[in-house]
Amino acid sequence: MEDESQSGEASPAVRKRVLESFGRQGLMGHLGARISRIAPGAVHIVLPSRPEVTQQNGYFHAGATSAIADSAGGYAAYTLFPEDADVLTVEYKINLLAPAVGDQLEAVGTVLKPGRTLTVCGLEVFGRRDDGTPKLVANGQQTLIRVPRER
Repeated sequence: MEDESQSGEASPAVRKRVLESFGRQGLMGHLGARISRIAPGAVHIVLPSRPEVTQQNGYFHAGATSAIADSAGGYAAYTLFPEDADVLTVEYKINLLAPAVGDQLEAVGTVLKPGRTLTVCGLEVFGRRDDGTPKLVANGQQTLIRVPRER
């Protein structure tokens, strides 16, 4: 594993690796999502509200909500993996707790149990208004597998 800084933020090498991988994700780019925080075992992804990510009633679509939760958990696990490893989702379950409204969604992935092969993450998604008020709109759990990086 790579060294993490004392501030609770990921090391520059881990940040670079996570951001480069995230940049290769076509879906996250298509949705307009961005990473807002990278820490050892935790990643936050923000998705601004716009018509392309909503459903027929104007709420964030469950697919967009689930996608950013899945990526946040995957990258949370990835922060703890060695440089020669990659991450894939094995399974995840998400509970949609309330209509996803706000100026943006923030997905938070947190490693609950790291492992050599499988890692389990907790997932939370908050709707946020411009005033910063968060409302939990979804939560879940995810299992990820560490795989060798393809060269």
